[in-house]
Amino acid sequence: MLTERSRPRDSVPVCLCAVIQKVDYVFAENGLVAYKNGQLLSVQSIQAHMGEELLQDFINFCLNYMAKIKLPKKRGTFIEFRNGMLNISPIGRSCTQEERNEFYELDQKEKVREKFVSILKEEFKGKGLSFSIGGQISFDVFPDGWDKRFCLGFVEKDNYSTIHFFGDKTKPGGNDYEIYSDPRTIGHEVSCPAETQQLCQQLFFS
Repeated sequence: MLTERSRPRDSVPVCLCAVIQKVDYVFAENGLVAYKNGQLLSVQSIQAHMGEELLQDFINFCLNYMAKIKLPKKRGTFIEFRNGMLNISPIGRSCTQEERNEFYELDQKEKVREKFVSILKEEFKGKGLSFSIGGQISFDVFPDGWDKRFCLGFVEKDNYSTIHFFGDKTKPGGNDYEIYSDPRTIGHEVSCPAETQQLCQQLFFS
């Protein structure tokens, strides 16, 4: 099983197409875009689920809030619209790696994303939205139940005896927490790809 973020099949990069052909499953956006045996299996739509009115109210609130945040730097693409979620980035996703690291260090101290999410939870309470903070510069917003556990609905139908999950944001509020702690998986907390590779070697190839 491979979990990745990508675009719909008609715009999948060549390198990802190669991966899709090599593994049984590829899950983009928590499994909301799912591939099985190289074929597109399912695509969910956040706009159809939320409705345009709530979607625009949410986007407008986020833009207004971010306009008032003072950061060392701001770049572009503050809200990225995906099939199954919205990705919100106070600094903007078009920042450089150096700027990304700078924001992450600031966020660790001042909890920029955590405070933002707290306000959104209060403002949109009862609207059926979930939030998870992951990576260095952003957080995801999606309908309740559309977290990373969504992909398990596909693989459990194949009656796998064991499903292993590897992730770094495994604490409550992190975008790996739900699937990491799900009783259907054996969760492994890792800090980097090298550690994941080492652990896989120990578990499956020793």
